[in-house]
Amino acid sequence: MATVLHITAHPHDHQTSFSMAVGKAFIDAYREANPNDEVIQLDLYSIQVPHIDADVFSGWGKLRGGQDFATLGREEQTKVSRINELTDQFVAADKYVFVTPMWNFSFPPLMKAYIDSICMAGKTFKYTENGPVGLMQGKKSLHIQASGGVYSEGPFAGYEMGHRYLGVVMGFIGITDFQGLFVEGMAQSPDKAEQIKAEAISRAQALAKTF
Repeated sequence: MATVLHITAHPHDHQTSFSMAVGKAFIDAYREANPNDEVIQLDLYSIQVPHIDADVFSGWGKLRGGQDFATLGREEQTKVSRINELTDQFVAADKYVFVTPMWNFSFPPLMKAYIDSICMAGKTFKYTENGPVGLMQGKKSLHIQASGGVYSEGPFAGYEMGHRYLGVVMGFIGITDFQGLFVEGMAQSPDKAEQIKAEAISRAQALAKTF
């Protein structure tokens, strides 16, 4: 049995959002093909995802200095504990499905906060004398991204930073099996928006059977 984290970063649901609709289709098809696997939904807009701020840095600094966790301030304890929970949950999973829209050439800020939480030295990667080494080998990930224009290829491909960034992060922590499923061009060709969505859902359902 495998554990899948379905990580979404969109304030809207599948009835409004193209990325969420395709993500739901993928997960529904995955569950049907893999009924014994556990799928854990992480809606980043409805769970606590701490930003790395002064409290987090202060708490980490105290712990590195040898202080007991109980001596940390309330905010330090809350935020450091939550980041640890998110990291441990990520490490324990086997597969990851990230679902985001493209906003201003990247993904929503809550996804960046989540990525900051799971890039943890000693858990998802380690430092060595030869540089950092990822600790998440053997796992796989998928990024479903929707955008109004076409950015996966063509003249505007250089503007796309969300999928490329996520791919770099996955490689850094050792996840080299990283795929992208793009739902794009709906604003560019509004008359074809529903067709684009339907074709992306079909691709997602097919991919779910082998993911």
